Parts: sequence; C-alpha cells; structure tokens
Amino acid sequence: MSKQERDRRYDEKRVGRTRNWTCVVYPESAPSNWRDIIDDLHLEWVESPLHDKDIDADGKSKKPHWHIILLYDSVKTFEQVKDLTDKLSAPVPQKCGGVKGLVRYMAHLDNPEKAQYSVGDIVAHGGVDIASLLKPSSSERYSLIAEMMDFVQEQNILEMEDLLVYARHNRFDDWFPLLCDNSAYIMGAFLKSRRHRVRTN
Repeated sequence: MSKQERDRRYDEKRVGRTRNWTCVVYPESAPSNWRDIIDDLHLEWVESPLHDKDIDADGKSKKPHWHIILLYDSVKTFEQVKDLTDKLSAPVPQKCGGVKGLVRYMAHLDNPEKAQYSVGDIVAHGGVDIASLLKPSSSERYSLIAEMMDFVQEQNILEMEDLLVYARHNRFDDWFPLLCDNSAYIMGAFLKSRRHRVRTN
C-alpha cells in the first residue's frame, strides 16, 4: 500500500463519514457561480448572511465570508466533500456537529458579543426548512412572550392588529413567527383582558 493510500485511509478514519458538512466560502476567492456549483448537486444546503462585520481576537476585521451547511441524503467521506469545496476555492470542510446550532450561529443568535446578522438573510437552498431549524425552545418562547407582554403594557396596545403589524415590521425574526404559529391565543387573551380593564375603569 502506498503512503498516499495509507494517508487517505487515515484521514478518512480520523474524520469519519457523516451526512452534514460545513465550510466557509470567501467572496474574494470563490468563483462567481459558486452557488450554482452547489445547486447542480441537487442537495439541501444553507447559506449564511455575508459575515462582513466579524472581528478577530486581536480586534481586527475578519475577511468577509459565508458559512454554508451541506445536508446530504447519505453519508459522505471527507474526500468526497473536499472535492466540492475545492471547486469553491474554500478551506477544507468540517463535520457539522449540529445543524440547528450552526444555523443559529449564522446570525450569532447565541453570541450577543459578536456582530449580529439578520435571520431573514439566511438562505435555504434545495428545500431546507429554516423556520423549523430556528424554532425557539420552550424557555425561549416563554421569554419572547414575556417580552411581548411588557411591550404591550409599555406601549398601551389594546388590539392584536397593532401588535401583529409592529411584529411584522420590527420583530419579523422572532415575535412574528410566534404570533403566527402558536402564541396568538395567549397574546389575544392578554389583549382582551386589557381592553376589558380599560372599559371597566
């Protein structure tokens, strides 16, 4: 067995095989049609907003880049995925430990000390359901509902229409999906109670 073959087998064993991979793509080196190159594989993948405000540990600006997640239907080896990332002039791919966590990282949702990016700028390709990946946990949902209740009281809002319009224009990434999916009942009851109190006072 040649040294090259031994090295390949070692790398494959070390890195392993998995369905979900990630890498970084740099605008300065990627071909102009880099998205088409991935789309031509007909797989599900996720593209972050362009990270152009990131700062490194020394306080210097990082090179603008995109994070991408590649979601294959079957397990792929490091070499198979590297064949693609080489075409993108991207650094070597890494195994994606958790898709939901990485999608959240694309907007730095759990890293308030880092530059914040809009969830709305995360791009789904090939049918990926971003909303399901960003669905808040129970504790996060309760915190967001509490935020909405405080806002309603502070702004003296009495009608669901006013809350929905505000959320659609100003909190599209977090309040608005909650109101559309599963929190409209509690917020409607809260607003109804406020209207009743106004009428009886």
